[in-house]
Amino acid sequence: MHINESEVEVTAIRAQGAGGQHVNKVSSAIHLRFDIWASSLPEDVKERLLCLSDHRITQEGVVVIKSQEHRSQDMNRIEAFARLHDLVKSVAKPPKKRKPTKPTYASQLRRLDSKKKASAIKSNRARVL
Repeated sequence: MHINESEVEVTAIRAQGAGGQHVNKVSSAIHLRFDIWASSLPEDVKERLLCLSDHRITQEGVVVIKSQEHRSQDMNRIEAFARLHDLVKSVAKPPKKRKPTKPTYASQLRRLDSKKKASAIKSNRARVL
């Protein structure tokens, strides 16, 4: 999957958290916004992205990623794009269809045997007359 940089809105913001005197003057964190509906991704990938229960995807179908791990803006930009790429890559491949199977004869017998043993143990707990 390839994401065009023109489809992504990148904004530099000030990083949160503790820091020195320099941190209050520099916008080193990156706020990345990617509109799923307006993107050039295939329709099935868009649908799978929107079906994800990810806190980074809004109700309007916009992926919002904030990166402030690094001290430099360029490193945070690379990190944000990597996270977006990983998110899209996770839904790029369609899920496998489930093949219905049935339990083996031996596993059915083992299950019934364990139920008989549990039943015998419980029946032995009854009062003696």
